[in-house]
Amino acid sequence: MAQTTLHFYNTLNRQLTPFNSIEPLKVGLYACGPTVYDYAHVGNLRTYLFVDTLKRVLQLNGYQVNHVMNITDVGHLVSDGDSGEDKMEKGARSQHKSAWEIATLFESAFFTDLERLNILKPSITCRATEHIQDQIAFIQSLEEKGYTYQTNDGIYFDTEKMPDYGKLARLDKQGLAAGIRVDMAEKRHPTDFALWKFSSGQKRQMEWQSPWGIGFPGWHIECSAMAEKYLGETFDIHIGGEDHIPVHHTNEIAQCQAKNGKVQANYWMHGYFLNINNEKISKSGVSLRLESLIEQGYEPLAYRYLTLTSHYRSHLSFSWEGLAGAQKALRRLRGKVADMPAGGKVDDEYKVAFLGYINRDLNMPQALALVWNVIDSDIAPADKKATLLYFDQAFGLELEKVIQVAIPDEVQRLAEQRQIMKQQGLYDEADSIRDQILAYGYQVNDSADQSFTITPR
Repeated sequence: MAQTTLHFYNTLNRQLTPFNSIEPLKVGLYACGPTVYDYAHVGNLRTYLFVDTLKRVLQLNGYQVNHVMNITDVGHLVSDGDSGEDKMEKGARSQHKSAWEIATLFESAFFTDLERLNILKPSITCRATEHIQDQIAFIQSLEEKGYTYQTNDGIYFDTEKMPDYGKLARLDKQGLAAGIRVDMAEKRHPTDFALWKFSSGQKRQMEWQSPWGIGFPGWHIECSAMAEKYLGETFDIHIGGEDHIPVHHTNEIAQCQAKNGKVQANYWMHGYFLNINNEKISKSGVSLRLESLIEQGYEPLAYRYLTLTSHYRSHLSFSWEGLAGAQKALRRLRGKVADMPAGGKVDDEYKVAFLGYINRDLNMPQALALVWNVIDSDIAPADKKATLLYFDQAFGLELEKVIQVAIPDEVQRLAEQRQIMKQQGLYDEADSIRDQILAYGYQVNDSADQSFTITPR
């Protein structure tokens, strides 16, 4: 496929832009990774599903993707205003473990979730704590160019020396309030941000010697330094969640432009939030992990299917009903594929239509709808199967995989309770329990000998 067939929405210029990589058929992709102070929730994981979809679409178009993802295991403060506690130190205290121990624990849990969701591994995973000298060198370059100043609590980037600071988020610098004095501290301007924070006389679990004193790096410098180390001063795509636009990515752009005289990435792409009850999941008070979905009887790829029903630049509202519908649709789709004979070829007409959707800013909802058009079409069954498996290279739903479904204990208990209600002639109660089982995504099949089986819907 010609490179110009791909179009992505570039947050930097707010336009749907033809994609042209720096090197032919090679893509340098940097994705902001997790801060490993706690388990990832399903809202976090939606962003990594978006990254994976982008990567799969690029690969389907013949690109070799060098995918770099960081692990933030130090320096991410609880406030975007460079105040408050390091999330790692706070998490360590709540877990009654060291910061190093929770970094290992939650990083491992994160990668387990990625594997469950069939998310392809990054080419390179880089931890902030293993690249301290790279970050110090980056700050020294900014210092030599006159973009830094020192306060009692750290080394800061002076945003007033960057005339177009905030262009990614269209920030109105003049209209920004300074906020309370504790947030400003000795910062010269509200938008200035920390490059290096001093330990300030308090012994931290994670701290390093630097030319300015003992301390730790700021959150933003980590990504810029590691992205440059592995992808160079300029690369193709920088990706993250929409919450990265106003602060984290804005500051990355500023410090890279100050150091190198150019914006680090040519394309900036952002996935939107998952909402529960019309609130961003991290603000909703609901701690919903992938493990929670599994405990309720849903397979992880049902959640992946659910995310494909909404465009990455649209907020997705999570509901158990929606997840049950996604699981039902996925299982039906797998059953259809399993019944089709092998040995066919990809239908050219449907392939063109599919690429037209996914190559235009990852329109996966339209691409997913095309799946059912293929199933209902009059092309040969073997060709249907080949076409659907071609689509699945972008979907990542493992359509050809036979899933052994383990019936959740709660569903088994409800089915047994329903059987007792029926035997006692309490049919309304039995029907109510049946509805609960259906809500979990399963159904009870009664036999003539008064036994029963449980199967996915």
